[in-house]
Amino acid sequence: MGSTDNHNPELDRALGALLGGALGDALGMPTQSYSRIEIADIFGAISDFKAPVSNHPIAHGLAAASVTDDTEQTLLLAEHILASPEKFDEEGWAHRLLDWENSVKERGLYDLLGPSTIRALEALFAGTLPRETGRFGNTNGAAMRIVPVGISTPVEPMSLLTDMVETTCRITHNTVEAIASASAVAAAISSGIDGAGVEGATEIAIRAARTVEKAIGDTNLFAERLVKAIAIADRSDGTSLLSDIDQQIGTSVASAESVPADFALFKHTNGDAWNAGLLAANLGGDTDTIGAIAAGMCGAISGVSSLPQDKLSKLIAVNDLKVGSIAEGLLNLRHFRAATKVAAGQAT
Repeated sequence: MGSTDNHNPELDRALGALLGGALGDALGMPTQSYSRIEIADIFGAISDFKAPVSNHPIAHGLAAASVTDDTEQTLLLAEHILASPEKFDEEGWAHRLLDWENSVKERGLYDLLGPSTIRALEALFAGTLPRETGRFGNTNGAAMRIVPVGISTPVEPMSLLTDMVETTCRITHNTVEAIASASAVAAAISSGIDGAGVEGATEIAIRAARTVEKAIGDTNLFAERLVKAIAIADRSDGTSLLSDIDQQIGTSVASAESVPADFALFKHTNGDAWNAGLLAANLGGDTDTIGAIAAGMCGAISGVSSLPQDKLSKLIAVNDLKVGSIAEGLLNLRHFRAATKVAAGQAT
C-alpha cells in the first residue's frame, strides 16, 4: 500500500511509520556490520537499494530492497498487539519470537534473534520470571520494533506510553537503557501520528526518556545522549555529520549508541525518510536497524505520501508488504486507549 486517503492524515502517518521503517531497513540491509570506510570501499556510496555482496556475513543472497529482522519483528509485534489488545501476552510474545526465528532458519537466512533476546527467551523457558529475563538486555532490539506501540498508544499521559513500552520490552530488554531508548522512539512516533513536527517530536522523545530514567532512578542519563546527538545534528552542515555520529556517538547495536544516532539523522533530515535511510546506510555499524528507526520516525512525521513512490512500490513488491489493515487496527486501538486511558497490560 503506497498511498492513502488524503482526508485521513493520521492513517497516512501510521503507514509512513511502518513503511518508512521498512524503507530504511532495506536501504541499510547490504551495509550492516560494515564500517563507514568499508562501505565506501565496497559500494562507493549508497544512493539507492543495493543487493549485498556475495560474501556478506548476514545478508548474502538477499535481493536489493529486501527487509530484514527489523521490519519482520515490527510487524510481528503489531500482529501480537492486535491479537490481544486488552492485555499484552508476554509468554505468547516469547513463543512468537521463537517461531519467527525458526521460520528464518527454514528460509536459509541468517538475520536471527539478537543476543539480548535469545538469552532472555532461554531464561524464560528455563523458569525465570518475565521481569527478570530481560535484565541484561541493553541492545537496540526493543527500539527497532517499537513502532506499533507508538502508533497504538497516545503520547499523553506519558506514563501510559512508557508503561506500554516497558510491558512489551520487559521479557527481552528490561534495562533502563533499552526501555528509555524504546520509549523515546515510541514517543516520537506517537507525537508524529498526532501531527507534531520534528522539533516537537524530538522534545517529547527526550521527555519520554527522562520519564523512564526518573521512574527507575537510573544515572546513565540516556536522555543526555539524545541531547548530545541532536546538538551534533544542529551544528553540522552535512559534510561531517556521519563522521561526527560515528566518532562521537557510535553506531553499534547498543541502545546508547544507535538510538541517539537515529535522532541525529531524524533531526538533520527534518523528517525526510528516504534521506535518513540513505545516510544510515552509509553510516556504518548497525545500518539496517539505524535506518529502520530513523526512517520510521521520519515517516510518522511526514506520512507515506511523502515517500518516493517508485522506491516504495519496489519495496512493497520485493517483500510482499501488506500493512494497510495493520495500520488501521493500531489506530483503532489508539483511539480506544485515548478514550479509556487504559493500555494493554494495565487493565484490571
